[in-house]
Amino acid sequence: MRYEGNLFRPPSEAYSLIVQVTIGCAHNYCTFCTAFKEKKFRVRDMKEVLEDFDMARRYYRHVEKIFLADGNALILSNEKLVLILDYIKKLFPECERVAIYGSPQDVIRKTPEELVELRDKGMKMIYIGAESGSDKVLKDVRKGMTRAEIITAVQKIEAAGIQSSVTFISGLGGKNDWREHAIDTGTMISEMEPSYVGVLTLMVDPRADIYADIKSGKFELLSAEEVVAETALMLENINVSKTCVFRSNHPSNYVSLKGDLPRDKEKMLNQLRHAMKNTGLLKDERFRAL
Repeated sequence: MRYEGNLFRPPSEAYSLIVQVTIGCAHNYCTFCTAFKEKKFRVRDMKEVLEDFDMARRYYRHVEKIFLADGNALILSNEKLVLILDYIKKLFPECERVAIYGSPQDVIRKTPEELVELRDKGMKMIYIGAESGSDKVLKDVRKGMTRAEIITAVQKIEAAGIQSSVTFISGLGGKNDWREHAIDTGTMISEMEPSYVGVLTLMVDPRADIYADIKSGKFELLSAEEVVAETALMLENINVSKTCVFRSNHPSNYVSLKGDLPRDKEKMLNQLRHAMKNTGLLKDERFRAL
């Protein structure tokens, strides 16, 4: 396989065949992120992409899942995505799921019919990095999208019969906006009702733009105890009517949570309350890693 730069994928794609159909991130301005800073965004030549699938077929005997990278590969036209999906079906008939990163803008640009077409061709999941449900926090971290756009995109994905997996970041509001970040994230999840939600905890790379604000005191990081309190407030504000798989068991998290909403909401809240009363249960900083 031919990869350019560092490769990033969701935790649930750990055992997937990963092929870069785009390089980098078309936005690439988020203050907290350095994942694609060294890359200039471009769409890969389709001939090269299909050659990578040919190489993978020669190397791997069995491929159940395929993930299309980089940062927002859904930006590709449906013509190109359908070409890729048809090629996957031809080369990997055993493949059960194709997934992709996309931005809310990528989704909004697709018509409902185009999303259904992708579903019918094998696209089973779209990953969205929402980060926060607060418009203020989204603006502060230069996410380049609004709460309303994210909700619309996720609802559109789900309506097309594709599963959405939406990621949020605990601590992204800092000390000033932690309550708004928690409440607005909870109500956002309630409104858009994604199939999956993943919650990470902010960890700052010194190369990230937000690092300067931390050093100057403009942005104050939450303590471990404050992050747990924020997560509990977020969970309290999630009220979904259909099953949502909730995961906050990333290495960056201080408390590992795993359950289905709404069924396991109280169980996970009790885990957080117990950890707030017994802070020795919180993960030590030495063991938090990305």
